[in-house]
Amino acid sequence: MNGHNNEGGAYDISSPALQLSQLQTLGAKLYRNEVYSQASATKLAGVAKTMAAGGVTVFPVLLSGIDFNSENDAYNAGYALGQQTATAYKYPYYEVSNELGAEALTGNVDGVYPQHFDNTKFQKARGVIRGMIDGIKSVDTNGKIVMGGGAWLHYGFDQMLANGTQPDGSTGHPVVNWDITAWHWYSDQGDIANACGGTGCHDVLGVLQQFGKPIWITEYGVRPTYGSDQQIASYLVGDKMMAEFVAVASKYNVQAIQAYELYDDPPGGEGAYGLLKNDGSTQKASFTAYKSFAASNPR
Repeated sequence: MNGHNNEGGAYDISSPALQLSQLQTLGAKLYRNEVYSQASATKLAGVAKTMAAGGVTVFPVLLSGIDFNSENDAYNAGYALGQQTATAYKYPYYEVSNELGAEALTGNVDGVYPQHFDNTKFQKARGVIRGMIDGIKSVDTNGKIVMGGGAWLHYGFDQMLANGTQPDGSTGHPVVNWDITAWHWYSDQGDIANACGGTGCHDVLGVLQQFGKPIWITEYGVRPTYGSDQQIASYLVGDKMMAEFVAVASKYNVQAIQAYELYDDPPGGEGAYGLLKNDGSTQKASFTAYKSFAASNPR
């Protein structure tokens, strides 16, 4: 499950203990939340302690943009955040960056080929991620590194990180190592095993599997514009989302999935993606659907 304990709204209304109770009712065991500063790292550490006592594992997704002058500056910023996060709390998992590949695209392209990415932006993104990993490892050598969830078809980004290559075709650059490959998927993107863009149709999970790591879907959700609350709930647990992820889990080594998100965003936010409304307590149809699905598909 995704939460935003560092973004206010319903998360300031609901105590960590109440959130824990709701997650336990849902049957959710992993709780992904963002960190982006020393203060946010400290706050999430407190939430993590409460959750751990109740059998829910919190893990951080470390957020950064790529607005730096150089890869070295990006690395240093990533390192500082990684160190701060792991110092505040030793998590079993750390997700390094969030959809950073999208920020390095040359434009409205699929992201399946190296040339779909801007070379300078890619270098800065690589710096951020390398720094985050090294900063975490300077404090916590046991925590698993989750490669920051990519979006849509942007897997060319991860391939270059793993290969030590760049959009300009050059080789021999720093190779980035990680333990778990993460991806994001939303209802308007269709079938993750047959996703069709400008370059044709692609089995995204099949490509990600080639990294040889377990796969986590660290965000999946239904666009609030999809339809009624009941239609959204049906799609969430249906054959293009939770039911598909479970059905193909053994084939692709998908080991965990995190729904987006526990509470609706407040007005002006990203939208009503929540399983509960932004009062932190009113259950929506998706809450019941998720709870029922999780109960009948324990893993």
